[in-house]
Amino acid sequence: MKAKIALINGDGIGPEIVREAKKVLETIEKKYGHEFIFTDIDMGGCSIDKYGVPLTDEAIEIAKRSDAVLLGAVGGNVGNSRWYDIAPNLRPEAGLLKIRKELGLFANLRPALLYKELADACPLKTEISKAGFDMVIVRELTGGLYFGDRYTKEIDGVRTAVDTLVYNENEIRRVAKVAFDIASKRRKKVISVDKANVLDSSRLWRNVVEEVAKEYKDITLEHMLVDNAAMQLVMNPAQFDVVLTENMFGDILSDEASMITGSIGMLSSASLNESKLGLYEPSHGSAPDIAGKNIANPIATILSAAMLLRYSLGLDKEADNIEKAVGKALKDGFRTADIYTEGMTKLTTTEMGDKIVEYIN
Repeated sequence: MKAKIALINGDGIGPEIVREAKKVLETIEKKYGHEFIFTDIDMGGCSIDKYGVPLTDEAIEIAKRSDAVLLGAVGGNVGNSRWYDIAPNLRPEAGLLKIRKELGLFANLRPALLYKELADACPLKTEISKAGFDMVIVRELTGGLYFGDRYTKEIDGVRTAVDTLVYNENEIRRVAKVAFDIASKRRKKVISVDKANVLDSSRLWRNVVEEVAKEYKDITLEHMLVDNAAMQLVMNPAQFDVVLTENMFGDILSDEASMITGSIGMLSSASLNESKLGLYEPSHGSAPDIAGKNIANPIATILSAAMLLRYSLGLDKEADNIEKAVGKALKDGFRTADIYTEGMTKLTTTEMGDKIVEYIN
């Protein structure tokens, strides 16, 4: 396969972790006879320094012409960075919002997997963590409360704020299909999370999801109210396979799920549009306090690269190979500083990348 991959190093630890993910992709490229054409583009603070904006039109065009985009992280320390003493629409994170909009990325995938080797880092009870869990949260990314009309005005002398939650059936249907397609390759179970006992938008959500489910006869669908889902994530996370939900609920639940894995440095993510083009990135931030020290954990970015192979390029076998190599590295006791425990072998960012490359077979 020949594929064009845009690389966004970004800020902070971004260049270090993207370097290791690229190393892994190059290993896959050689092993399986693919041709990956990598193009670097700037986004975030580094783009502000060069061009005065967090994302240029030229960078967007390169991304659109690519088959997939792999991102490190953007941003810096809000309190002491020149990048934040400017208008909000010119700050580093504005580049991320812009590229999501320009690429039409409507479905956000956030896997949450607890490796048994890291069970002790899980904050849940031992009997829960030992059981393990492996889920993917599919979050609708471009609709809902975050994108509805909003205003604050004074009514009868009282300041009143209004935020509008709007979804149409087409927005719901397309993200539901993504969730069911993913479930068909996993354990064939979708739990759709809503607040249908209160919200009209959730009642429409539930109706449309049920319509989509009829097209997937082998997938089990269950509905769960969001407050119950928040509780179930900490009581019995093993029950979840694919979680489908709207924008704000997904924002909150995916962060909750990330914390029960024990380390955000392990968590990959993807944002997809209606073609196969996707943006892949680790769930963590740019960690400017450790940038340049070669101690950052590259695993989340490497696993994001595996998602890139799976969802944008359709290379499931290659993605499986990377994921198994990560699991073997952990099983054999190799750790970066953020997940290190006594008795393990501590590795640098570069060494962890090298070890995962070594385990790709």
